[in-house]
Amino acid sequence: MGKIKVAIIGVGNCASSLVQGIHNYVELPDDEDVSGIMHTNLGGYRIDDIEVVAAFDIDENKVGKDVSEAIFTQPNNTLKFADVPHMGVPVERGMTHDGVGRYVSHLVKKSNHSTANIEGILRERDVDVVINYLPVGSEMATKWYVEQILNARCAMVNCIPVFLAREEYWRGRFEECGVPIVGDDIKSQVGATITHRVLTRLFEDRGVEILNTYQLNFGGNTDFLNMLERERLVSKKISKTGSVTSQMEDGIDPDHIHIGPSDHVPWLQDRKWCYIRIEGRSFGGAPINLECKLEVWDSPNSAGVVVDAVRCAKLALDRGISGALPGPSAYFMKSPPHQYTDDVAREMVESFITDAAEITDAE
Repeated sequence: MGKIKVAIIGVGNCASSLVQGIHNYVELPDDEDVSGIMHTNLGGYRIDDIEVVAAFDIDENKVGKDVSEAIFTQPNNTLKFADVPHMGVPVERGMTHDGVGRYVSHLVKKSNHSTANIEGILRERDVDVVINYLPVGSEMATKWYVEQILNARCAMVNCIPVFLAREEYWRGRFEECGVPIVGDDIKSQVGATITHRVLTRLFEDRGVEILNTYQLNFGGNTDFLNMLERERLVSKKISKTGSVTSQMEDGIDPDHIHIGPSDHVPWLQDRKWCYIRIEGRSFGGAPINLECKLEVWDSPNSAGVVVDAVRCAKLALDRGISGALPGPSAYFMKSPPHQYTDDVAREMVESFITDAAEITDAE
């Protein structure tokens, strides 16, 4: 079915894991299971059909370098699990706006290159899908990029908590331009949010009343350093909290739930540690309390989900489907237009893939 031409906004740890994965999982049999993705072959597209043809960043250490080199350039500090050959794709100077937070400004120095013609590059390289990996809190920068994406008629996978797919105005813009979006705020393979959601749903389904709950996260990458600036954290807390409370039938008082990144511990590098506690009341009013700790490498944990989201976005492009994709957004993202339980969202994605594949086969 051809290649999926992809552009990446923000060449950080998440981009590193994605690019490594594309070059690591090649020529696999369609029936071989791969950790972190739903299907080796998704609607006719394989992992190695994803081709990065453009990348944008503002860091002087990355702009001008080949993507294969930039993904391993500091302050990136994620796990290296694959060698990436020279790609012949230079990192172009992107738009800054609010993309550099107060606490990362000493690590990320703005390149003195002029901002590239983003729309022109997207058009010239026939980009199918643009992945937004900007730092949390990059509200103005994200919306500036969206205008370039819409003008170039590209699909979008929005991995950060700047609300686009879930907002009527932006959904309408994508519909008007005839292109799809999967968003908002990527949900990792087995991350803090999906774990908290599933445990919350378990309490609900088994009839246990949830009285109090928290989720505390900390890590050593620039994402956690950036989120020490609490003003940039507002949308992230809304996204993560809403994702969990959507699994509660009667909701919960805001004073009895706390979810959000808590601190930055440099020696953890791209590892994230998450602590979850749920306090509840069961039969006869007896107390029931649950605590768990989750440790992950943060960026690889989301890369496989992005691989699937990109392929779903391309399937939608192929079929002329525009606007926010309900199933993929609900399953892959924390803040979709409509929340569903994860088992229902997964079935919606499977149906979306099957329907698209059946139409393609019929043609």
